[in-house]
Amino acid sequence: MTMSRKFWRQVSCPIVVAAAMAPFVANCGGAMPSVPAGGGGPLGGLPGAGNCPDMAKIEAIESFDFEKEFKLKADVAVKIKAGVEAAAEMKALSDKIDGDLKVACGTLAHDLGAQGDFKDGQEACKAASKAIGDAKAKLGPKAEVRIDASEPHCGVEMNAYADCAGHCDATVKPGAAEVKCEPGKLQGQCSAKCSGECEASAAAQCTGECHGSCDADIKGSCSGKCTGKCDGKVLDAKANGSCGGTCEGKCDAEVKGECKGKCGGECKLSGSAECKGTCTGSCSAQMQSPKCTGKVEPPQMSAECKAKCDASLQAKAECTPPHVVVRIVGGADAQAEAKFRTVIEKDLGPVIRVAVGTGKGAVELADNMKVVIEGVAGGLQAAGDPVTVGRLTACVEKPFKGALDAVTSVKASVNVSVSVQASASGSAKAG
Repeated sequence: MTMSRKFWRQVSCPIVVAAAMAPFVANCGGAMPSVPAGGGGPLGGLPGAGNCPDMAKIEAIESFDFEKEFKLKADVAVKIKAGVEAAAEMKALSDKIDGDLKVACGTLAHDLGAQGDFKDGQEACKAASKAIGDAKAKLGPKAEVRIDASEPHCGVEMNAYADCAGHCDATVKPGAAEVKCEPGKLQGQCSAKCSGECEASAAAQCTGECHGSCDADIKGSCSGKCTGKCDGKVLDAKANGSCGGTCEGKCDAEVKGECKGKCGGECKLSGSAECKGTCTGSCSAQMQSPKCTGKVEPPQMSAECKAKCDASLQAKAECTPPHVVVRIVGGADAQAEAKFRTVIEKDLGPVIRVAVGTGKGAVELADNMKVVIEGVAGGLQAAGDPVTVGRLTACVEKPFKGALDAVTSVKASVNVSVSVQASASGSAKAG
């Protein structure tokens, strides 16, 4: 049974008894009353029926007075309003993820030779996976591809979360809400010593593992030409500088390993060190513009407001860019190998940012959002008299259904984007 029929059956049956008062109800199993385009305007032509806000605009919902318009008790109005806001934010988050994947996967697919446009992110990612498979086939049946990718760290603004909580829940005092972050998961500018990982905006000394570029000798994987030793042995002329193992010496491309100079990219610090960039972990001084890349512990607030703030802030989360290193062993076509490496190292990062960064938090949120939306929808029948219930149901049906559709869409989008990364690794034959 679809969501709209299910919750309409829950809230409409009491109205049938008062059919004379609410002639727009046909039967308990029927469809919702129609809502004017955009969600606004009079409902059903009933005297004093009132208006709905424009459900396509979060700002319109936030400024709408459900208590006054529907003559509701204050606590009931607050719960319904927060639920509708959460639904709208979930739809916006789903749309953002789809849009980001359409661009990221679409760019990867086109750069590998795919033709045409894609209607959405899922279609673009499926095309990217196919294009990767076709490109790997050109490397030869003995080619083995290994992808080393750093994990993106997506931070939710702590101050913004506090503001959201204060504006949504009347029990939370704006400007005084305390928001905590999982220990060691803060992200921001650190003017002192950073323990964790440092995303260097400019090349800086790295005391740990470098994932990016290095201007001096390295010991680790090299996606390009290695000048020195490979797995402890001097490279022979036939290798053309290609090292499928551990490179010791100079690398002219992306690296993952010890950098004995300056690292441009992500540095996993082996201890506390100065970070000239974005620190993810902990700082010996107060971080500037702190964001949380782990579990956020908000102030005590309603489930509806928490869902709203989680979705809103997740859509605005800022992520450190993933760095991708491609190693190919046994390739039969040097030109195809060079193109594949260049495209994957350039285009796979944005896909990973959505799949692992934004997507991880979005999937966790989606399960909670479903429970919240269904809870608010199921409680509509206690909002007031049958006429009020009918008006409210017609008003909120579209955003609630849109939110539950968004929950399904987010999970599908993340799954298909993860498959793009998986398709890039392994043997050419398997790909």
